[in-house]
Amino acid sequence: MDVNLHPDLLASSVANDAASAIESCVHCGFCLATCPTYLDTRDERDSPRGRIYLLREFLEGNSDGGTAQTHLDRCLSCNSCETTCPSGVEYGRIADAGRSLLEERGHRGWLDRLVRALLLTVVPYPRRFTPFLRIGQWLRPILPAGLQKAVPPRQTPIKTVPSKTYGDTVILLEGCVQRAATPATNAALRYLLEQLQVGVVETPRQGCCGALGTHLGAREAGREAMRRNIDAWWPAITAGATAIISSATGCASQLEDYGSALADDPAYAEKARRVSELSCDAAAYLLTHEAKLATCAPQDPAPRVALHIPCSQTHALGEKHTSAQLLRAVGATLVPTRDDHLCCGSAGSYSLLQPAMSRRLRTRKLDALTGEKPDEILTANIGCQLHLDQESPVKVRHWLEFLAEQVAP
Repeated sequence: MDVNLHPDLLASSVANDAASAIESCVHCGFCLATCPTYLDTRDERDSPRGRIYLLREFLEGNSDGGTAQTHLDRCLSCNSCETTCPSGVEYGRIADAGRSLLEERGHRGWLDRLVRALLLTVVPYPRRFTPFLRIGQWLRPILPAGLQKAVPPRQTPIKTVPSKTYGDTVILLEGCVQRAATPATNAALRYLLEQLQVGVVETPRQGCCGALGTHLGAREAGREAMRRNIDAWWPAITAGATAIISSATGCASQLEDYGSALADDPAYAEKARRVSELSCDAAAYLLTHEAKLATCAPQDPAPRVALHIPCSQTHALGEKHTSAQLLRAVGATLVPTRDDHLCCGSAGSYSLLQPAMSRRLRTRKLDALTGEKPDEILTANIGCQLHLDQESPVKVRHWLEFLAEQVAP
C-alpha cells in the first residue's frame, strides 16, 4: 500500500515511520478475523485494515484525521492482528505513530482533553495516584454499586525478608497502578526470587514504564517516562544487574520497545537498547528456574483455575505458554478456556475511555474463561486483573500470587 506523504508531513520522522510501516500492508483482510473491535462492531473502520486506510488518507492530506482518530481511539492495541498478518505488518507501530500525529490536530472536545490530561498527570505517578486510590478504598462501602466494583479493595501483601547479597541480582519494575492497587503481586514475585536466591536491587526513582503516554498519543510523555526509568536503573545496570523483570506483561512488552522508541535520542539510544536487552517478563525469567520451583511446591492437588493470557503476553511478547507451564509444574489444574487470542477489553486506559465496548469485550471474555466453572481466574497483567474482577463470578488475581502460595512452606 503506497503512501505519498503530504508536503507538510515530509519533515516529520513520525509520519515517515508510519508511512514506511503502512507500505507493508497488502490489504488482504486476514486481520479482520482476529480483531476484537471489528468482531464487535462489524465496521471495517474498526479493523486494522480500515484504520490503516484512514491513516493513509490523513498522511496524504485527503482528510483532516478526525475520523481516523475516532476509530484509532477504539483500537485496543492488543496486536492480535500482528500475529495473524501474513505480511508482517507492524500495526502497533502504525497505530502509535498515528495517535501521536493526530493528537496534535486538536480534534478533541474539552472534556475528552481534560480526562486524558488527568490520566497522564496522575496515573503514571504512584505518589499522586495512591492518595486518590486510598480515598476511594476508604469510601468504598458507601459508594454506589458500580463505583464499588471499579475501586479494588486494599490488599495486604505477604511479608518478604530483605534481599540478601546473592551472586545474581535483578531490577524489578514496580509499576505505577500495580504498586498502589495490587502490591501483593510484586511482593509475591520478590518472595519467589528470594526462594531462588536472586537478589532485587532497590531503584526507588523509577516510575511508569511509558506505555500510558505512548498509547494515548502523548509520544514525548511516554519517552520521558522511559528516560526517567533508564536514569533510575542505570547505576544498577552498570553494577551488573542481569535482568529487568516486570510482573505485568503490558509493562514487559513496553520495556522491549525502549530501544526502538529512543533510537533517535543520542543521549539515551544506547542505554535504551541495553534496557530492552535486559527486559524480561516474570514468567519467562522464572521459567529458567522451573525445576527448582517444582521441587518447592506441595504435593496436594491445587485448585482448578482458568488462566487468562493477556494480549501483551500472547501477541507482543510471544510467550503465551510460559505461565501455564509454570503453573502446571507446581501442580495446578488448568481448565479449558475459549478464544484465548481475543482481548478482555482492559487495554490500559481503554476501559475508562471506551467503557461500552470494553464492557462487551469483558462479558465475552468472562464467558470464555468460566465455561468449565473454575475455582478462580489467574492473569498476568494488572489492568486485566482489575477489569475482569469487577464482574467475574469467581475471584481474579495475579498468577504470581497463586504460584507463591504453592511454593510456600
